Amino acid sequence: MIPQIKYIELKSGYSDNGPAWIGKVEFSKTGKTIYFNGQAFKGNGHGYARDIQTGELYWISGIKKNGQDRHWAGSGKIYIDKDIVDEYLKIIDSSALDPQIYELVEIVQTDKQFFSNLENI
Repeated sequence: MIPQIKYIELKSGYSDNGPAWIGKVEFSKTGKTIYFNGQAFKGNGHGYARDIQTGELYWISGIKKNGQDRHWAGSGKIYIDKDIVDEYLKIIDSSALDPQIYELVEIVQTDKQFFSNLENI
């Protein structure tokens, strides 16, 4: 599957204000494992998914064209991969990110082979 820009939010231990990211995710061949920022999740990229290592629950969804990715009752900055900002701005039809909402970060590559080995033990 082609890498896609997604909204990822930690739900375990939080309501609608958990740490959140916008970045490109990669998928396994079956599409049931999602790789992002050094982590792997079981899900389909359109709703709840569990971190393979910790069991924590995340929300992973497509980004909204209006830029309102957080739940209406949520709060907190959204960390956005500095490498996809231009692509994201085109999608939301904007010229700049609001620094009150977004913080630029570096997203690390995920070792997919590590997680493949972990799942197939």
